[in-house]
Amino acid sequence: MKHLLTPRAILLASALAVAPAAYAETPADTLVIAHTIDDIISLDPAQSFEFSGNDVNQNTYDRLVDFDPLDPDAGFKPSLAESWEVAEDGMSITLKMREGVSFHSGNPVRAEDAAWSLQRAVKLNLTPAFILTQFGFTPENVEEKITFDDTSLTLHLDKPYAPTFVLNCLAANIASVVDKEAVLPHVEGEDHGNAWLSTNAAGSGPYLLAAWRPNEAVQFTAHDDYWQGAPAMKRVIVRNVAESSAQRLLLEQGDIDVARNLSPTDVDSIRNVEGIRIQDEPRGRILYMGLNQKDEVLSNPAVIEAMKHLVDYQGIADSFLKGMFVPHQTFLPKGYLGVLEDQPWTYDLEKAKALIEEAGLAGSTITTRVRDLREYTDVAQALQASMAEAGLTLNIEQMTGAQVLDAYRAREVPIFIGEWGPDYSDPNTNAATFAYNPDNSDEAQATGLLAWRNAYAVPDEMNEATVAATLEQDADTRAQMYLDIQKQYQAEAPIVPMFQRIEPTGLRDNVQNWFSGRAVSSVMYRQVTKGE
Repeated sequence: MKHLLTPRAILLASALAVAPAAYAETPADTLVIAHTIDDIISLDPAQSFEFSGNDVNQNTYDRLVDFDPLDPDAGFKPSLAESWEVAEDGMSITLKMREGVSFHSGNPVRAEDAAWSLQRAVKLNLTPAFILTQFGFTPENVEEKITFDDTSLTLHLDKPYAPTFVLNCLAANIASVVDKEAVLPHVEGEDHGNAWLSTNAAGSGPYLLAAWRPNEAVQFTAHDDYWQGAPAMKRVIVRNVAESSAQRLLLEQGDIDVARNLSPTDVDSIRNVEGIRIQDEPRGRILYMGLNQKDEVLSNPAVIEAMKHLVDYQGIADSFLKGMFVPHQTFLPKGYLGVLEDQPWTYDLEKAKALIEEAGLAGSTITTRVRDLREYTDVAQALQASMAEAGLTLNIEQMTGAQVLDAYRAREVPIFIGEWGPDYSDPNTNAATFAYNPDNSDEAQATGLLAWRNAYAVPDEMNEATVAATLEQDADTRAQMYLDIQKQYQAEAPIVPMFQRIEPTGLRDNVQNWFSGRAVSSVMYRQVTKGE
């Protein structure tokens, strides 16, 4: 499959681009989307770790388990695996394959394909491989650890992990099931088909990849024999439109059905426009404030408590972060198993000032570095103003994202303002970085852990609870464990979750059942319909 637009697709895209506003209307069976898609590096599920690439794969492949776009809060559900059984000792999970499912090629979807797909992802060991290798799989042992027979595959784990932990990870893009027989003729050396799959698709999902022109467009055609029913939208065209204002204009004119990258200003300008509606969905990214415990002022428990009351959560969300973030004060995003939705911190200058004065630290000065991204600098400046009223001086040095990240990973940023996004849809993805740091020494170089970056010596009790939660077999008990971890974290941790990102999507009124993926998945098109 070549990544070139067909003549028919080019004519359709051109017509949509140039049609006058008075006559513009997308075809009834076609969904046209404006989105920034210039981040696609590869379409191989074993490599793709960018938002737009994952959006493509979510629709061209199936996974063993997945989320229902019409009921995402229900958690993962059976997909290509119709059921699963956990061994009594918890050391293996056997997944029974659904019968009668075919790849786009017409080849049957087999347990062999599912096992091979996971094995090749581990062997390639590219960026997202850790999602699978954290269960003890290595390139050397994976063929022994992931086995199959005619009807099922079995994952042999190195520890008795929580079934919900394993299954949530099997809903990730890297666990997409690939058509082995379609890929094998395209293998080059030891690349396991990576070069070919980077620009082609070999899945069983609701859509076929019809064309991809990098930085321009992606086109999909419906898989009419899809096992969950043929999608209503027979074609989906995603156009790369970088500017929010351009997306807004296209939406107003009816040239597109969906605008995915609207700025707060553009959202406000069209919120009440006839024929358009705005749909807000929570995403997984958490905007947080990290207080480096190497700083003698910020390591004082009274100052940590004071800083939590120097953020005007609602005021910020209603002003310069309006339409982008909502207040959220726990490290698990809304939508995750065991999320705590308590918001115990309020903006209270008097309380913060009293705490700082009682600690004898009024008049202290802190100099920090902030990435030169508008929302981050705006939050930092708001914090700077409230700190000044409470008796602390904050000096801000604006730098590039790379400069700030390098300093942050070297534990050299006193107050970090930035975001963290989950890597997969299980609570461990955030608990293991915010609430886990078994070795706080500089020598540990645990740069992947936010707790380590902020020199937060996580209490042994919390470290142990975070590990124990990955092994808890009962889902309800596991959810309660995360609630308890978050409560302890809120009470004492110097890394302060403040907001959860939301994604406002502009839709024509006739577009129904749009699902951007929320905090747990990527965009899905198969359930979308268009009314009159």
